[in-house]
Amino acid sequence: MAKNKFHDGPGPSQRQLRVGELIRRSLSEVLARGDVHDPDLNRMSITVGEVRTSPDLKIATAFVLPLGGKGQEDVLKLLARNKSELRRTVGKKLGLKFTPDLRFRLDETFDQMDETRRMLSQDAVRRDVEE
Repeated sequence: MAKNKFHDGPGPSQRQLRVGELIRRSLSEVLARGDVHDPDLNRMSITVGEVRTSPDLKIATAFVLPLGGKGQEDVLKLLARNKSELRRTVGKKLGLKFTPDLRFRLDETFDQMDETRRMLSQDAVRRDVEE
C-alpha cells in the first residue's frame, strides 16, 4: 500500500478533519474579506477547496484555486509570500494553542472531475457502462 504523505494509516483522524475544516473556513474568510496587507493578493478571488493537516497538526496544506483557474502560479507565489501573515490571522481567529505552518498547493479536483467526465463520455466507455 502506498503511503500518503499527509497521514499514516487508514485515513485522517476526526481531529485532523475538524481542524482542517476550521482552517479552511477561516482562510477562505480572510482571503474573501481582504484581511491581508497585500493589494495583489486582495485583488484575486481564491477558492480554498480543502485543508489537510499532518497527524501532529503542525502542518496544514491548503488546496487552492483562483477563480476561473487563471493565474495559478501567481496565486501560489502570493500566498507563499504572505503565509506568515495568513498564519497569524488564522491563528487569532481560531484561538488554537498552536497554529499549523501553512502550505499551499493547487487544487486539481476540478481537473480530475473534468477528465472523469471526458472518459465517461467516450462511446466505448458508455457502451460498457450501459450494459
